[in-house]
Amino acid sequence: MPQLTPSQTIGPFYWGTVVKAYRADLAPPGVSGERIEVALVLHDAQGAIVPDGLFEIWQANSHGRYNHPDDRRNLPLDAGFEGYGRASTDTDGCSRFATVKPGRVPWPQGGMQAPHINISIFARGLLNRVATRLYFDGDPANAEDPVLKMVDPARRPTLLARKDGKGAWRLPIHLGGANETVFFDI
Repeated sequence: MPQLTPSQTIGPFYWGTVVKAYRADLAPPGVSGERIEVALVLHDAQGAIVPDGLFEIWQANSHGRYNHPDDRRNLPLDAGFEGYGRASTDTDGCSRFATVKPGRVPWPQGGMQAPHINISIFARGLLNRVATRLYFDGDPANAEDPVLKMVDPARRPTLLARKDGKGAWRLPIHLGGANETVFFDI
């Protein structure tokens, strides 16, 4: 049996290979649903911004359907909407995505999940990506989301994006420290 090679931290090759690798507009004209902007801001464990990180997002469309062959539910699938985006952080540690607010999707064990966006983070010092979710602050479906119910109530705010003064849904992501974001083992 072949042996796996060991993981190594991301970087310094990272800057020259994937930074500026953008797929930040997920919702071209004609895609149905409420158009939104998402701003993700990456912080290290000390709270400093991370200007050389990368975010990948994956989400359902506004009808709650993923653009994936395993999602065979009889829901509309918008032409041009892939549900996948990638953007590196800028000098302010921020990545921005233009998309639509996702619809609710079923939970495998029954019930429906609240609208959410799945997020993967790649950054220096990480051996592997870390994964989290963005939920929309104030969405009534959050109260019944099965994933949020598994998170300690004191930690749930680390998953809730809030609208900023410009109308974007903003979520700070902290890789560690007192404000560490909830990450999921997937």
